[in-house]
Formats: sequence, C-alpha cells, structure tokens
Amino acid sequence: MTGTNDVYPSTTPRPPFDPEIVPVLEVMREAMPPFTAENLPALRRALAEGLPGVEPTDLTVGGTVQVDERDVPGPDGNHDITLLILTPAGQHGPLPAIYHIHSGGMVVGDRRTQIEMLLPYVAEGLAVVVSVEYRLAPEHPDPAPVEDCYAGLVWTAKNAAKLGIDPGHLIIGGASAGGGLSAGTALLARDRAFPRLTHQILVCPMLDDRLRTPSSRMLDGEGMWDRNDNLFGWTALLGERRGGSDVSPYAAPARAEDLADLPRTYIDTGSAETFRDEALIYAQRLSQAGVSVDFHMWGGGTHGFDLMAAHTQLARASIAARDEFIRRALER
Repeated sequence: MTGTNDVYPSTTPRPPFDPEIVPVLEVMREAMPPFTAENLPALRRALAEGLPGVEPTDLTVGGTVQVDERDVPGPDGNHDITLLILTPAGQHGPLPAIYHIHSGGMVVGDRRTQIEMLLPYVAEGLAVVVSVEYRLAPEHPDPAPVEDCYAGLVWTAKNAAKLGIDPGHLIIGGASAGGGLSAGTALLARDRAFPRLTHQILVCPMLDDRLRTPSSRMLDGEGMWDRNDNLFGWTALLGERRGGSDVSPYAAPARAEDLADLPRTYIDTGSAETFRDEALIYAQRLSQAGVSVDFHMWGGGTHGFDLMAAHTQLARASIAARDEFIRRALER
C-alpha cells in the first residue's frame, strides 16, 4: 500500500546543516522547484540545458580522453540503451573500468550527469569509464531502470577486450538514485553470476522505498531532496507498489535479505539528509554479511553537498576521502 506525507509525518529533529553550506542551500532551494508531476518537464529541461553562464564540461579534457557513444541491446531486445564510453587517449593494455550510473531520483538525468567526477581517472590513464543511459520513471517504471543498467554492464563485460578493459576489474558506482541502482545492479550481477564486480561506490544512495526511517521524515521543504521529493521519486518508480510487500530488492536494495558475496563497498552520506539512515543501515548489514565496507557520515552534510558546495571544507574532505578509495580500488 502506498503512503502519503500524512502517513509519515515529519516528527524527527534533524542535525544542523554545516554553516558553510547554508547559503548555497538557500540559493538552490529558490532556484529548484519541488519534484512533482507538473514540474518534471521543467526540471528535465533545466538539467539538460545546464546552469546559465556555465560552459559544458569538456569530456575530452583537452584531448587526453577519447569519447565514444554506443547503442547496445537493452534487456528486452526491443530497444537499445546508450553507453557513454570514456577511454584514455592512446591507452595501452587493459585498464580497470568504472561503470557509472547517474543520479536524478529515478526521474531525471542522463549518461553525462555528474560524469565530470570521474574524468580525472580517465585523463590520468587509470581507468575506462562507461556511463549508462537508463530509461526514466514514471514513463518507464521498475524494473526498466535497473534492468537497463544491468544490460549495459553485461555488454561492457562481454566486450571488455574491445574496450580495453580488464574484465576482472570492474567497479560500479553512482550517487543518489545512481547509488541505489548501482546497489541493485550489483545484486543482480551476484544473483545472475555475471559479471563479477570488485567494488561498488554508493554515494548518498537511494535504497529504501518504505520511508520509515527517522531521516526519511525529517526534511520538509528544506535541504535537498526532502521527504516530499523522495516520495515522488519512489512512487514514480514503483507506483501503487511503493511501500508494500511486492517490491523487488533490485529496485529497493534495502529490502535484500542476503547481502553476502557483494563487492567491497564505499558508502557515504550527510548527517542531515534524507538517505542517512538507509545508508547507515545498509553499510552495517553489508559488514555483518562479511563484506568489506568503508562508510563515511559527514556531519552537517545535506544531500549532494559535495557537488553544490564543492568549495566548502566539508565537501573537500568528503571528495578527498572518496577519491582516495577510488584510487586504491583502481590499483587493487
């Protein structure tokens, strides 16, 4: 049975936002309308157009990165999905791959969303990055998004030699919805016994459709991705099934009963964000299942603070910790 905002009242106190982040939050809340069916087309256009006066990211990084796009078979054989493939120019020998799944609450974003976070690893010749463009809800509800992500991962692994990828060194990762889809895709890869992943990087991941944790209730009209946005995103993905018993763990990985034999995991979250508790619980359960976990909770951080307030001390610390993990993962 689906829930409403009245079913899950905001009764939980939240930790304070980091003072450096507060001015940025105020600007972002004014600039970004809430996620609703009426606002969704405008939100998608705004994301596609980018910020006014900000030049699009140079994916070639001055010619050090080769950019390719491939349409590959989707999970049902009736549609293709597009992969953005970033390769170090003039690479020699197979490299680790980072399979990237973009953010956007399951309802916005594309294969280029937040890809700039991974460009340094390609430009430095450390990795090949493959970013998948999965179908979005509500037009394409579950299981379309996670099955698209898995189909792209399978194609990447099967074509590793052509892509200059080491098939034994595959890392999956993403932020927010991309983190949730990464976790779901990793579960699919484990349960379908292909491909074998070495690491998963779950940045403030969207894992639980039930909206029962204290952190999922504590933000109402403040921060980024509050309980109202979260309800919209999960309902877009799951419809009437949201919060009920008929939801797959591949769609909502917090529901997975068995977390054993998953890849080494990095999880981070802010202390003042909607996904705090589900990230914390997932990290704990992974560790209890025998998975090696690096978990970071950043005091005062709200959702996406590392991107929207990258100049702050808190964001710099979180980015540095994640970067250090990724570099170790690439070295293995």
